Amino acid sequence: MAYLELNNIYKSYGQGENTTEVLNNINLTIEEGEFVAIVGFTGSGKTTLVNLINGLLEPTSGEVLFKGEPVNGTSHERGVIFQNYSLLPWLTVGQNIYMAVKEVFPKKSKKELNDLVKEYVEMVGLSHAINKRPKELSGGMRQRVAVARALAMKPEMIIMDEPLGALDALTRGNLQDEILNIWGKDKRTALLITNDVDEGIYMADRIIPLKPGPRATLGPEFKIDIERPRDKTELNDNPNFKETRNAIIEYLMDIGNERKSEAVEVFELPELEPKSFVGRFK
Repeated sequence: MAYLELNNIYKSYGQGENTTEVLNNINLTIEEGEFVAIVGFTGSGKTTLVNLINGLLEPTSGEVLFKGEPVNGTSHERGVIFQNYSLLPWLTVGQNIYMAVKEVFPKKSKKELNDLVKEYVEMVGLSHAINKRPKELSGGMRQRVAVARALAMKPEMIIMDEPLGALDALTRGNLQDEILNIWGKDKRTALLITNDVDEGIYMADRIIPLKPGPRATLGPEFKIDIERPRDKTELNDNPNFKETRNAIIEYLMDIGNERKSEAVEVFELPELEPKSFVGRFK
C-alpha cells in the first residue's frame, strides 16, 4: 500500500460557464520514506495540488488517500510549509512555534515544549529573534520561522509548497540541508513543490513535472540516480546530475513552447487603403 495516493484527481472552481478547470487526471503514488519533488510553471496549479493533499481542498472528482484512508480535512500527520508565512502577528517567534507544538504534543511538559522550540529556532538561525514579533522580521526570517514551526511538529509527512523561494542563497542552501538532515534521520515521507530544478535534483529521489494549465496534469517522472548524502559542490561535475538536469529543463522548455504556440490567436485584419492628405493643407 502506497503512503500517499492521488487517483484520477480533477479539480475545478465555479460552475457552468464560469467553471475554471485547474487540474485533470492527476495520478501520483508516493511510498513511505520517499522524497518526491514536483516542478512546474507559475500558475500551473501547484498550490492547488498541495491543498488537496493537505486537506484544505476537496477534489471535484477522484480521491486522495493517506496511508490507505481518504483525506478529510487537515491533520498534524501532514505538516505543511507554505509559500506565505501564516504567522500570528501578535505572538513572538517562540510563541508561534510553541502554540503549534503544544497542540501536537499535549502530554509534554512546558520545559520539554520550550526545549523543542529552542532547538528548532536555533536550527533556522533565529535564536537572537526568538522574542520578536513577525512585523519586526524580514520576509526571509518569517519564512524561516514557518519552516521551524512545521518541522518542530514532527509530522509523518512533510509537504513543502515552494517554502524557500523568499530566502537568500546562503540561507536557502542551509535550510535545504537541514530539511534533508531531518528527513534522513527517520526518512519521513516528503513532497516538495518547487520551480527550481536544481533544488529538486539535490533534495529528491524523483522529480515529476506539472504541465501548465488549464487542466494541468503530471508529466513523466525523472529518477535521481545520485547517491546520498549529496554534495552541492560536486553536483556540477556529476554526469548523472548534468544528464537529469538537461532532460528536465528540455522537457519543461518543450511544453512551455507548446503552451505558447497554443495560446497564439490569429486575427484577420480588414483591407484598408491609406487616405491621401496631399493638397489639404494648402
